[in-house]
Amino acid sequence: MMDLSARQAEIAALLIEAGFLSVDDLAERYAVTAQTIRRDLNALCEAGLARRRHGGVEKPLPSGNIAYGSRQVLLRGEKQAIARAAASQIPNNASVAFSIGTTPESVAAALLQHNGLKVFTNNLNIALLACANPTFQVNVAGGRVRNSDGDVLGSDLESFLSSYLFDYGIYGVAGVESDGTLLDFSEREVRARKLIHENSRTTLLVLDHSKFGRAAHVRGGQITQVTKIFTDREPPAEIVSRIADSGAELVICGEEEVE
Repeated sequence: MMDLSARQAEIAALLIEAGFLSVDDLAERYAVTAQTIRRDLNALCEAGLARRRHGGVEKPLPSGNIAYGSRQVLLRGEKQAIARAAASQIPNNASVAFSIGTTPESVAAALLQHNGLKVFTNNLNIALLACANPTFQVNVAGGRVRNSDGDVLGSDLESFLSSYLFDYGIYGVAGVESDGTLLDFSEREVRARKLIHENSRTTLLVLDHSKFGRAAHVRGGQITQVTKIFTDREPPAEIVSRIADSGAELVICGEEEVE
C-alpha cells in the first residue's frame, strides 16, 4: 500500500469530485502553506492520482488504470462502507469467488470475522488476507502473476473458475457507461469477471461512485445482470431506472456508514 498521508488521500478523493484543485484553495482549506500543499500534490502526481496543471492539479487522463497501491488508499472509507454492507449478505460456510480489485479486497477484509468460508480468487492480495482466518479454505488460481496488481489472468485461471459453482461471486469493475455497460481495461479482466458471474449462484457488484461514467475501453456485461449492486451514492438517474426495471437490487451505503 502506498504511504500517503490522510490529507493526501482526502485531496485525491476531492479531486475526483472537482476535476481541478488549486494550490491556494487547498492551502486555505487545510490551513497549511502552499509549499506543503505542493508536496502533497507532487506525491499524488507520482502515484498517478493527479496531473499537474498551472496553479494546481487535475484528474489524470483516462489512459489506463491507476496503480493498485494508489487505488487501495483512494476513497478508502467509502469502500469500507460498501464492504461492510456486502459482507453482511454472506453466511458462514459459504463458497465465495473474488475478482481482482481493491473494493473486492475490502469485502474480503470485512469477512474475516466469518467462519468456514471457502475462498476462490485470482487476487493474491485477497488470498493472503483470507489466510489470516484459520477457518477459511483459500484456493488460488495458478499461472503467471501480473506484477502491477498481484493477480493471475489467462487460460489457467479460466479453467480454474469454470471448475466450480460458487455460492457468491464478488467483483468490481473499472467503470460503468451511462447505459449500464460494465467496463474494464483488458479483455482478460473481463473474461475472468464474466466467468465468476456465470459460475456463481448470487453475484455482488461492489463499486464506489467514482466508477459511474469512468472511461475504460473493454465492454463486458450489463449492470442489470447482477443480483445486487453495492455503492456509496445513488448512481446517475438513467442507471437507476435501468436497475429498477430489472431483477437487480441496488443497495446504497450512505454517508452515515462511511468512516
